[in-house]
Amino acid sequence: MNKTEILLTIGEAVIPAVLNDSTPSKELIDMLPYTVKLQRYAHDYCGVMKALSYNQSELRNGWSNGDLAFAADGNYFAILYKDEEISQQYGNMVTLGKITVQPSIMDTLDEQISVTITLQ
Repeated sequence: MNKTEILLTIGEAVIPAVLNDSTPSKELIDMLPYTVKLQRYAHDYCGVMKALSYNQSELRNGWSNGDLAFAADGNYFAILYKDEEISQQYGNMVTLGKITVQPSIMDTLDEQISVTITLQ
């Protein structure tokens, strides 16, 4: 599986991540640099983004802590950083990639953030 290294810039914080070779990841790479506003929720940061294409076979339930995902049911970009043990109840997501540092870094950020995604 090909991986593309990216950076998530949030104010002064720069978080390294990788994107996989899924259909929406490839589309996102073509849009970079891309900025999206996110809100903190119980286990993620999530915000509406431009619609991305995906194949039905790429949809899944659940996540691993640190996953970057596209939620197809609302065109959401999400950084899922906790509660993977209960995540199977959430579906219609395509995993885009993963942050490559401890997911707990997300707990240090403000409730509302603006994330600029760039190639590393």
